[in-house]
Amino acid sequence: MAEQDINQLLQVRREKLSALQEAGKDPFQITKFDQTHHSDEVRALYEEHEAKLLAGRPAVNTDGMDEEAAKQAINDDYNERRAIMDADPIHVSIAGRMMFKRVMGKASFCNIQDLQNSIQVYVARDAIGEDSYADFKKSDIGDIYGVKGYAFRTKTGEISIHAEEMTLLSKSLQILPEKFHGLTDTDTRYRQRYVDLIMNKDSKDVFIKRSLMMREIRNFLANRDFMEVETPMLVENAGGAAARPFFTHYNALGEERKLRISLELYLKRLIVGGLERVFEIGRVFRNEGVDARHNPEFTLMELYQAYTDYEGMMELTESMFRYLAEKVVGSTKISYNGVEIDLGKPFERLTMTDAVKKYAGIDFDTVADDEAAKALAREKGIEFEDRHKKGDILNLFFEEFCEENLIQPTFIMDHPIEISPLTKKKPSDPTKVERFELFINGWEMCNAYSELNDPIDQRERFAAQDANAEAGDDEAEHTDEDFLNALEIGMPPTGGIGYGLDRLCMLLTDSAAIRDVLLFPTMKSLNPAKPQAAGADNGFFAPNSSIDFSNVKIEPLFEEQVDFDTFSKSDFRAVKVKACQAVPKSKKLLQFTLDDGTGTDRTILSGIHAFYEPEELVGKTLVAITNLPPRPMMGIESCGMLLSAVNNLKDSEDEELHLLMIDNHIPAGAKLY
Repeated sequence: MAEQDINQLLQVRREKLSALQEAGKDPFQITKFDQTHHSDEVRALYEEHEAKLLAGRPAVNTDGMDEEAAKQAINDDYNERRAIMDADPIHVSIAGRMMFKRVMGKASFCNIQDLQNSIQVYVARDAIGEDSYADFKKSDIGDIYGVKGYAFRTKTGEISIHAEEMTLLSKSLQILPEKFHGLTDTDTRYRQRYVDLIMNKDSKDVFIKRSLMMREIRNFLANRDFMEVETPMLVENAGGAAARPFFTHYNALGEERKLRISLELYLKRLIVGGLERVFEIGRVFRNEGVDARHNPEFTLMELYQAYTDYEGMMELTESMFRYLAEKVVGSTKISYNGVEIDLGKPFERLTMTDAVKKYAGIDFDTVADDEAAKALAREKGIEFEDRHKKGDILNLFFEEFCEENLIQPTFIMDHPIEISPLTKKKPSDPTKVERFELFINGWEMCNAYSELNDPIDQRERFAAQDANAEAGDDEAEHTDEDFLNALEIGMPPTGGIGYGLDRLCMLLTDSAAIRDVLLFPTMKSLNPAKPQAAGADNGFFAPNSSIDFSNVKIEPLFEEQVDFDTFSKSDFRAVKVKACQAVPKSKKLLQFTLDDGTGTDRTILSGIHAFYEPEELVGKTLVAITNLPPRPMMGIESCGMLLSAVNNLKDSEDEELHLLMIDNHIPAGAKLY
């Protein structure tokens, strides 16, 4: 529909509202409506009432009748049944949004949609009055009505409401998406979830199930004597997980704070305090990318139970997942993306070492040391960092070769100590810890420990994490002196676990992406008033809109000279970004699909996810060196290198990166000199 036509329709709606207001019928002055039933409740009540009043009445028999006689017999039977039901009617009062209207002279039909479903309403002029009927005929799709009347069954068998009173409760001044195609654009669905919930019943059902899931989690834990608690979101030390935090400033205290990345360290303090069984469901914040399974803010549940270990957490997890499947889905067998997952069978248990042996054919128990592990990683094309040790490499092998194979519920146990700074060592093997992760559908569903309660050991592990942070690991934890003090007071043997509830909801509702189970997922801001850099109208882009050039560190010119012949062999080309996505299992890499002018797509990987989200780069024109030899990264061949500019942040050793973006009028494949 043309924008001019839409504007005219919107104007008509405002004119209708003005007319109502002038007539003293302003719907926005109504403050309440007595809603007694919802649509599905009306149907259930009527069917129950009908079964009672018509009990024993035989179905009409038209055997041996011609078509006309059979039609008359069916009509007579309907009228008799209707007369019996109307003599003892069920009066109801419903409210909801009008999604369909058909006007037919003195009588009309509409559909009213409420929380549960939609129901047909029969609107007759003689029943609601001439003035109300005239107002109803002027109503629009999207208007919110209160309807009082009685339930009946139409000749076609549809349970409906015979309106006796129609009250316009809210006038819709916008136009809903077209009925049959609905709201299909995913970006709009996520940004305007309120419209998505109106137009897409499946979407509404997901969030109804999510609410049920949350309620049943609390019921399950209450039955096991767990206490629900709340802990701070703004913290000095964002510990308990390997993740980059968000920073904020506390004006009243004049101090920097971080948004929590985990719930762990405060909940353990409560175990020290003697609460024994505690859990918290809350939002946590990790300054990372967005993809199908990750959102920077998400709902985490952590629980801690004194006097048990990770074996106790396995039993609790298996029991809870089975319980939730029955309550939310109605069966311990669920389907995700067409694959049946059986939560009713005992969950498989594998150590991480055995999993890598099973799926990669490598026994890390026989790998001699860190260097031997790195040599294996190079041989298999697995990217690692210099600081990584044997345990880190084992985990990288697990992520590369094992995760995607773990479709049925599987506990992966006994992780290397290098990746588990808060976990008790296994008495039988101090290089491993008593930890497990549950995998379903190739996803990590939870993470659990036999919690470390030795304050001396914990201090040593914090020190190792501090060293990692000094070496450039921006996800490393830091020493928390108050937590160490709590451990020195004494924490009993404890089992603890964390669950990503958004991902669990995805599994139970067969949802493809985490944004489908978040009412308001994180989206890149749409800000038309945002100032643009000069030249933006000509195709230039400045996604980092404010750069403090006083902080830019200029490297000494000609510090390392390159002869002209060497430089001239580098083939610099303009490339257009056709697609961009986060590389699975990598927190830094983005995978670009590029038009380089050859007619064949070029793939380049770049470790810039900390600075850009994939969706903001699609359509941009970048600069790449295109004649570099292919380089395997995370099992993907990267054919070239994208160019960026880097500046140092003020009063920090951290760097800020800016992709080089050029005028979109420059064609793909153009050579840069």
